[in-house]
Amino acid sequence: MRRLLAPLPIAVISIVVALVALLGYGLASKSPDSTIDQAVASGQRELAPAFALPRLSGAGRTTLAGYRGKVVVLNFWASWCVPCRRESPLLERWHRRISKQGGTVLGIDLLDVTSDARAFVRRYRLSYPMVRDREGGSQHDYGVVGYPETVVVDRKGRIAAVKRGPVDEAWLRAHLPRLLAEPK
Repeated sequence: MRRLLAPLPIAVISIVVALVALLGYGLASKSPDSTIDQAVASGQRELAPAFALPRLSGAGRTTLAGYRGKVVVLNFWASWCVPCRRESPLLERWHRRISKQGGTVLGIDLLDVTSDARAFVRRYRLSYPMVRDREGGSQHDYGVVGYPETVVVDRKGRIAAVKRGPVDEAWLRAHLPRLLAEPK
């Protein structure tokens, strides 16, 4: 009993407990923003968090408020993300399709090297608008924990759909046509 109360075992036990607590905190803080996901799942549309981010091209800033009246497919991505590479051509096709109906895809490049992001856009011939979030503020605001993730914002600036992970044709087809048909 006396040996268990010695300083070394107490220090080891304290360190183990602290590491387990730190791991638990890390896992809890990395989970998606459940308030957004829960609201969407229950059919509620909460106002999308505002942002003003620099354009990837380097010319000016883009705000979400500037797209009010349009359906916006916010796609959070990074140049090194393999699933992002796979979904980019699909997003480009949908951007061309919905731009004629009052919609757009808006890419948000997160925590990335600007030159790598620009090379990504050129390689995949992406024509939809791109902004960069070097600090990751939008990632936190939208509960993004992995890449890619997509949030669809309706014409009134409210979150209408969320996809944690890559989008596919079926998911886009399930959400975008009905949102584009809604009145402004």
